[in-house]
Amino acid sequence: MNTDGRKAHDGLRLIPFRGLRYVPERVGSLAAVTSPPYDVVVRPDGLHHLESADPYNIVRLILPQASTPGERHRKAADTLARWLSDGVLAADPEPALYVYEQRRDDMLQRGIIGALALSEPSEGAVLPHEDVMADIVADRAALMRTTDANLEPLLFTYRSMGEPTGVSAVIDRTVERPPLLATTTEDGFRHRLWSLTDPAELDQVAADLTDRQALIADGHHRWATYLRLRSEHTAPGPWNYGLVLLVDTARYPLRVRAIHRLLHRLPVRDALAALGGAFRVRRLDLALPEALEELAAAAAGSNAFLLAGDGSFHLLDRPSPELLSRTVRPDRPEAWRTLDATVLHSTLLDHVWRVPDTPDQIAYIHDTAAAVAKAERDGGTAVLMHPVHEEVVRELARKGVTMPRKSTSFGPKPATGLVLRSLTLE
Repeated sequence: MNTDGRKAHDGLRLIPFRGLRYVPERVGSLAAVTSPPYDVVVRPDGLHHLESADPYNIVRLILPQASTPGERHRKAADTLARWLSDGVLAADPEPALYVYEQRRDDMLQRGIIGALALSEPSEGAVLPHEDVMADIVADRAALMRTTDANLEPLLFTYRSMGEPTGVSAVIDRTVERPPLLATTTEDGFRHRLWSLTDPAELDQVAADLTDRQALIADGHHRWATYLRLRSEHTAPGPWNYGLVLLVDTARYPLRVRAIHRLLHRLPVRDALAALGGAFRVRRLDLALPEALEELAAAAAGSNAFLLAGDGSFHLLDRPSPELLSRTVRPDRPEAWRTLDATVLHSTLLDHVWRVPDTPDQIAYIHDTAAAVAKAERDGGTAVLMHPVHEEVVRELARKGVTMPRKSTSFGPKPATGLVLRSLTLE
């Protein structure tokens, strides 16, 4: 491994595709038809908001509503076919890579969207860092299988030395040209998209990615889905590739945020009572921002969590070393053993609280305030987490060590609905 994250083999192969894009004249606005990734739209009110924003909002494809899974997937396929026949969506005339930009205030992210050749973790080109759940992979696979489409790009990162060559040089030139589309979504992010079809520039991108290594920042379940579907199609073809956004974090660092846990059936009082002195516990009668500052300070010195749901906050830190030694696997690297997510799942959820990691027991929520509000409304416990640094994630991934699922949230995530990939066009 070189210091800039390159490998001498198993590099990245990103190929052009004919993107499916909304026809602006057929929709209210491009912003109104976009959505966050499917797993961020977790609340029914959020789903309803997106569905009511525009009759053609992409959420009707990524999260179709029906009484059974089979009906949901068929509904998405029928909707996609209808939008194509009605001219709501149309394929670009020639295969392209797409330069994508997101900007808000001082946050700028640029990358390239394309169809990435699939590879197993053992091949070394793509590094997963989180475990996945089989039922989610099965559901996403059924949706992609039925629609014959990659409906939203995964977010992958790699690290160059920051040099303005290769992909970076192509991006820098491209953003000086008029974009294919520009829109501002309600979260304040401005989005721009360009197509890249010049053979010389495509060759420059391909050469630069030849020995790069990518980290899956967002989309572990969909990447596992890509691999499953590839295994079902033995002949070379479009199922050997998956839609991704590649971002060089040496030039455009991502934000890493925590994903919080909502324990549906465990009230805060019961969660605290079960600790039995295994953690130091302090009640914080503070507003959420100040409580999170206390969590950050505590997390600098030990594992730390913030419990909410009873109208106050409770800071847990300084876990018993003896308890950790009994409940955390000894056969993993120290960096994994000391992760907050590891201690939460191995020690608190599995041993102290005995809460199984199933959808009826635990929800994973990205928005901190939403997690607290839902816990208070439903009488459950929100476990607020402090984020992990990207380099810790990358180093564990390079060692082949996966973190507990939903350990991190990288962002900003690409907006869903700006460009889709139909496998029937390839």
